Amino acid sequence: MSFLSEALWVLLLGSLLGLELIGKVPPTLHTPLMSGANAISGITMLAALTLIIKAGENFPLLVIGSVALGFALFNVIGGFLVTDRMLAMFSRKKTSHKGYR
Repeated sequence: MSFLSEALWVLLLGSLLGLELIGKVPPTLHTPLMSGANAISGITMLAALTLIIKAGENFPLLVIGSVALGFALFNVIGGFLVTDRMLAMFSRKKTSHKGYR
């Protein structure tokens, strides 16, 4: 097997395993898991930035680093937006006390 076919098998099996695991998570645990995913994506962003800096003139490494940085940024920003929206559902609504002073 070549390196590319092995990498594709790992990607396929990892995707199927991730889909199976995420499907079994109860809804009450999604916010804590989102926080963990944001932390992991933050580490991925640092690794992608390091790869871009160290790549120099190596174009394939620049492309891989840029794609990794884009996906990690997308995950972090989306995670924060979803977490903020979920936390807003639990905040107390401001009520107006008309006539009550």
